[in-house]
Amino acid sequence: MIHFLNLRERYFLYQKEIDKAIGDVLKRGWFVLGQELEKFEKELAIHLGAKYSVGVNSGTDALFLALKALGVATGDEVITVANTATPTISAIRMTGAMAVFVDVEEQCLTMNPELIERRITEKTKVVLPVHLFGYPSQMDKIKKIAKKHSLKVVEDAAQAQGAMFKNKNVGTIGDIGCFSFYPTKNLGAFGDAGAVVTNNKRLAETVRQLRNYGEVSKYENSREGVNSRLDEIQAAILNWGLPKLPLWNKRRAALAKVYLEELQGLPIILPPVSGKDCIGVWHLFVIRCKARNRLKKYLNDKGIETAIHYPKPVFRQTAYKFLNYKGTDLPVTNRVMAEILSLPLYPELNKDQVLAVCRGIKSFYARNR
Repeated sequence: MIHFLNLRERYFLYQKEIDKAIGDVLKRGWFVLGQELEKFEKELAIHLGAKYSVGVNSGTDALFLALKALGVATGDEVITVANTATPTISAIRMTGAMAVFVDVEEQCLTMNPELIERRITEKTKVVLPVHLFGYPSQMDKIKKIAKKHSLKVVEDAAQAQGAMFKNKNVGTIGDIGCFSFYPTKNLGAFGDAGAVVTNNKRLAETVRQLRNYGEVSKYENSREGVNSRLDEIQAAILNWGLPKLPLWNKRRAALAKVYLEELQGLPIILPPVSGKDCIGVWHLFVIRCKARNRLKKYLNDKGIETAIHYPKPVFRQTAYKFLNYKGTDLPVTNRVMAEILSLPLYPELNKDQVLAVCRGIKSFYARNR
């Protein structure tokens, strides 16, 4: 069996180091808002080239608190995309605001900047691009439009830890960047975890207060807040993993290169590769093909796990039918989400396994000419 993702392998590979990181926290007996979180916030900001980072409970909360810190509330609108994970939209709705969708670009499947202005209204407060699958959105064009209309930009960088756009780390280009450290991410904790990154001191302090009941000091609450603290054990895991992230991303890139070379010439659309301006990090390796469902079943029957990110646009989810979108409103999004298939890709995967996946795909198309 070739697993789509096997998180146990990382633990077995680094068991002594991981056990020590967790054990040190247990021995100190300080589990919330302690030295591990303080260290991680400092190191993450340095790693990204940002002034401030604030650890929070999850990537979803990072988006929610970022929007709340910018004053987004009931009656406001946030422009984003519909081919993202539901949490992106959930975070917008947690503020009381409405999500407004624009379609995506055909090649990279990120927000199409050319379509943003037609969706701007007097209620629009934020443009929220998603750096999907580890590939950067067109941040220069998005920022230019946002500045023209006095809008803020919040980056959903949950899948793009280490990606760059024009020599800047994604998550540091807009007003606020939001990261997830869910276990499946390029930099993953062993549970939920997230962070908000910004170069604006006031916004950083606002998020820092919001994540801890609005406290400015113990039992002194300056605003209404929530409980969204990144705990010490997860922070310790992230402190252990952050120095290894460049190596892990390099390993992902090497495996992606094998896929790109081996799958050339087949009736599938391969994902975009990094260029001069956009440097992705291969969070996922997503191909597109007309026979997606049959290929997925064929590979599964051969013991090769694949996944679909994501099976349907958010507006087709029962919970979000009230947004009143149709497939014809977002034709590229609607079409490509019936074609996408994610292949196994994680640092502990080996080249022989990737080659086996490629042989399975080639075999499928040899049988279905």
